[in-house]
This record gives sequence, structure tokens and C-alpha cells, in this order.
Amino acid sequence: MEITSSYQNQGKVLVIDVGTKFDFSKVEDFRNAYSELNDGVTHIAVDLSRTEYMDSSALGMLLNMQKTLAGKELSYSIENARPQVAKILKISRFDKKFEIK
Repeated sequence: MEITSSYQNQGKVLVIDVGTKFDFSKVEDFRNAYSELNDGVTHIAVDLSRTEYMDSSALGMLLNMQKTLAGKELSYSIENARPQVAKILKISRFDKKFEIK
């Protein structure tokens, strides 16, 4: 399934749903999801609620998103990760770079 994105909280929050598999095959779709932000966005939430598999390239994509958008005043969160995915995030110390909910 493709990555989907939607705006919430009156357009202030961009939510990116990465689907069941978050790996190198999703690079372009993930980049497209955040490349043209609406004015007024202050937060990007990456929803991992359906994600069953995530590899190291997914971690790189998350870091690259922050690097690409570094000039904008944004906050970031990773939300609803399943236990096995949450473990990868914790081992990789992503809790130091993202708010994990």
C-alpha cells in the first residue's frame, strides 16, 4: 500500500501513514508526502500504527526528513508504533530525535 498523508488540526499537523512495510521501496513516496507542505504546518506526525516491518533505510528516511525541513520551524513525532517497531526505534535512540507517542 502506498504512503498516505493528511492534514489535521485545521491544517497545522501533517500526518503521514507509512502503511504496513516501511523500507527502501517507499523512499520516493515518503519524500513526496512531506515535500510540499501547506502553509501553517507546525508539526509532522509519522503514523506507524499499521507498520509491521521497518528497516534501516526507514530510519534514514526519517532523519532525512528532518534534515530536509531543517529551515522550517517544525516539531516531529512518531506515533502508534507496534512493539517490535518501537523496539527498533528505541535501540536506534530515535527517542532522542523524535517525540515518540
